[in-house]
Amino acid sequence: MGRHEGLRISTGLHGLLLLGSLCVSTAALGGAAAPAAPGAAAVAYRAVAGKSTLDFVGVQAGAPFKAAFHRFSAAILFAPQALAQSHLDVLIDMNSADSADKDRDGTMRGADIFDVTRWPTAHYATRSIVKTGAGYSAIGSLTLRGVTKDVPITFQFALTPGGAKLTGNAALKRLDFGVGQGDWRNTQWVGNDVKIAFSLVLMPKQRP
Repeated sequence: MGRHEGLRISTGLHGLLLLGSLCVSTAALGGAAAPAAPGAAAVAYRAVAGKSTLDFVGVQAGAPFKAAFHRFSAAILFAPQALAQSHLDVLIDMNSADSADKDRDGTMRGADIFDVTRWPTAHYATRSIVKTGAGYSAIGSLTLRGVTKDVPITFQFALTPGGAKLTGNAALKRLDFGVGQGDWRNTQWVGNDVKIAFSLVLMPKQRP
């Protein structure tokens, strides 16, 4: 998978969203992006290291397991009144996957699952964001193991004292991205469905 050279906000990067991130048309999402209010502009944010999380849940042997990516970067440009300008861009260090199980983590990093030697990073970038009754929906592309496919995300955005918080979810099928080669393609042993959850504590990016 290609390396991404965009804005990078590190949470302890070692090579480094879902999703994020994480495409259907805007019409399929139920509406068009709201026009920006006069003078409105999206705000550039940085994620606060140690307070932002990117987790995923899979199923192994019929039981769910939770894992986290401890190293990722995110470039966030967002304002509710300037959705046409807003954008989420996430770069994930696949070697930082941690499920608190040494054997499983070693397998995940190996050639049959993430193959971090060949594809050390995953990349997600949105193309459109629209307002929904529950918050926001975004459409973007996820590149994982050298495969790029559209993945939608849903999220909420709230201003906080001095910053903001962005939390959301996504879902994908691991085999769509080639995650699971050989015996690991068998969905009776490892489920095909993967759920992603992210929580980003944001601070406005300082202007030069």
